[in-house]
Amino acid sequence: MNSFIQSDLSLILPEIFVLSMAMIVLMTDLFIKPSMRWIIFALSQFALLGGAYLTGQHFNHETEFAFSNMFVRDGLADLLKMMSYLGTSLIFFYSRSYMKDRNLYRGEYFSLVLFALLGMMIMISSHNMLLVYMGLELLSLCLYSLTALDRDNQKATESAIKYFVLGALASGLLLYGMSMIYGATSSLDLNVISIALLNHPTDHAILVLGLVFVVAGLAFKLGAVPFQMWVPDVYEGSPSSIAILISSVPKLAAFAITVRILGDGLQSMMVDWKQMILIMAVLSIGIGNVIAIAQTNIKRMYAYSTISHIGFTLFGFMSGTLNGYASSLFYVVSYMFMTLVSFAVLMMMSRKNFECETLEDFKGLNKRNPWYAFLMLITMLSMAGIPPTIGFYAKFMVLQAAFDAGFASFVVYAVMMALVGMFYYMRIVKLMYFDEPKLKNKLDVSIDMQWILSANALALLIIGLMPHSFMDATAQAIALSLH
Repeated sequence: MNSFIQSDLSLILPEIFVLSMAMIVLMTDLFIKPSMRWIIFALSQFALLGGAYLTGQHFNHETEFAFSNMFVRDGLADLLKMMSYLGTSLIFFYSRSYMKDRNLYRGEYFSLVLFALLGMMIMISSHNMLLVYMGLELLSLCLYSLTALDRDNQKATESAIKYFVLGALASGLLLYGMSMIYGATSSLDLNVISIALLNHPTDHAILVLGLVFVVAGLAFKLGAVPFQMWVPDVYEGSPSSIAILISSVPKLAAFAITVRILGDGLQSMMVDWKQMILIMAVLSIGIGNVIAIAQTNIKRMYAYSTISHIGFTLFGFMSGTLNGYASSLFYVVSYMFMTLVSFAVLMMMSRKNFECETLEDFKGLNKRNPWYAFLMLITMLSMAGIPPTIGFYAKFMVLQAAFDAGFASFVVYAVMMALVGMFYYMRIVKLMYFDEPKLKNKLDVSIDMQWILSANALALLIIGLMPHSFMDATAQAIALSLH
């Protein structure tokens, strides 16, 4: 029995380490002066480094299960966890001076982000609906708290309340759907559910109803239409250092639970869920791109841009093939790095008592600092899907997967909507390069931030030129996880 417990615990060592470090960070903050807060920053980065090391010990090993098949460690889990550590580390770097200027550079920020990361790690490795729900709730509660972190900001408090109410509703829908699937299959284990659906067809009506609720809950977490109403308000209301988190790394965890529940557990119900995914993908791409054009607040524009990107991610899901899932994984990881740069530039242009929030604030950025205007140009080209950036290749792969699955007319529609989307991305480029600066102050950015931001943005270009090794890694991770 002890050897079983030891092998189970060895598989969740990264989670145990991140949990321990989150608590150490919270406790350490009680005993240090505000001027010594760099220790908290260092401890948080060490937590991510340690988690990456422990995850890397297992990398590319065979699939292993723990705790009565509730927890899985496979190629998909390891790849997504590594990307989550990297994304969270970048968020800590990018938000450091922004948080200091607003007196939010405190231990609770770092510990809440680490607890949110723990929730994502649990979601990524869940192979049981109960564990999916536990990870999801841990992540959600941390995000609600982080949104309201700036207690004196009325907009932040209001958006946190909206996020909490709608998030609780979505969690209820997901739980209700899971209970129906449990009622029909007598299990919450995704493997058992899959086998039960293949070998013993049960009451199809209850299963379809359960599936509708599960897909609705997942769509909310992804931010897909018609469950997108929280996205613009939360992005606009929360501080940029929190919006960068909400918009990026949790999308990896949401992708993981979607592919595990739909692509693994409910694979035999593909005919039913494909139709729902198709409707959400078409609406998300259309509504996201069209409404983004009308926005003058940059964070709201990013929010509607996110909705359209989720629509493209769902195009890969829609195909229902391993290639389609791998394309979606490639897309969601690419999107995370694109969104990190776009929000980082936003925070870099903000300063004490000034929030860079409107499109007007980007006017003449090239005259103020040509290098950062160039980094933003790369990011906007990538988001618009213009070659040779990673965004082009990501869009091409998901649309090719959907085309191969027989959705040719919808692929044409998606391409047309991508052209519409180019307008609002290119508008930022026009403001940066062709308009006179509205603000005259110089951008004061730390050396480490300059190097990290430059590497992040240039990676969008370099991987776009040589995407095949990255694509092969995502295809291998999916192939090892979904048989």
